[in-house]
Amino acid sequence: MTRAVALITGASAGLGVRFAEGLAAEKRDLLLVARRADRLEALAARLTAEHGVTVDVIAIDLSAPDAPRTLIDKAHARGLSIVTLVNNAGFGARGAFDGLDLARQIEMIDLNCRALVALCHLVLPGMIARGKGEILNVASTAAFQPGPWMAVYYATKAFVLSFSEALHEEMKDKGVHVSALCPGPTRTEFADVANMKDSELFKRFATDPDRVVRDGLTALRANRAVKVSGVMNAAMAGSIRFTPRGLARRIAASLQRARSD
Repeated sequence: MTRAVALITGASAGLGVRFAEGLAAEKRDLLLVARRADRLEALAARLTAEHGVTVDVIAIDLSAPDAPRTLIDKAHARGLSIVTLVNNAGFGARGAFDGLDLARQIEMIDLNCRALVALCHLVLPGMIARGKGEILNVASTAAFQPGPWMAVYYATKAFVLSFSEALHEEMKDKGVHVSALCPGPTRTEFADVANMKDSELFKRFATDPDRVVRDGLTALRANRAVKVSGVMNAAMAGSIRFTPRGLARRIAASLQRARSD
């Protein structure tokens, strides 16, 4: 016997918590994944009490090379069948590329890109065999242009967007929904970790995380390939197509550069 669950990565904070709350409200059993076991366990207990759902937790660092395989093996050992995957785990770092720690930037690529791809590859066989499944990959409006002073982060999100659109096309006749969610700056812990709370981009355009989650889940159910959350964000992302790339990167640079630079 197996139990169908929605797997949410990066579930200990920010959008991950909101995704867990939104899916639990739909009476979905969950598998919550992040590094911080104490936060996962507290969230699991609260969601079980509030919604009567069963919530499993696995604490693991998905940036480690073998972590995605280890995670899926542990889930299968518990009899869990992953019918929804929310690839939410990720982080950013703000600053000049040459001044940021190289190991930290490689870790960002590992988490934001490699782990996401691995998890998609590992859950797809079961979804294809069942003829249904859902994968929501959290990209960003950063995916639509280069981002000086957050160069690696923007590049990882461009990868996530391109990969998700391609996978959407491959899976659309197999019953598996694949969507890329592209929020703009959002009021979560992400801004603290990325050192961007003082950036003009965050101060001008930060939005509500609950709105982002609703947009993402609605797009996933409709099997929309790409969903930019927020009218202003969608307008800005769309305008990039008509903006010379040199101008686009200068605008991004002016928004991301620290005020002290």
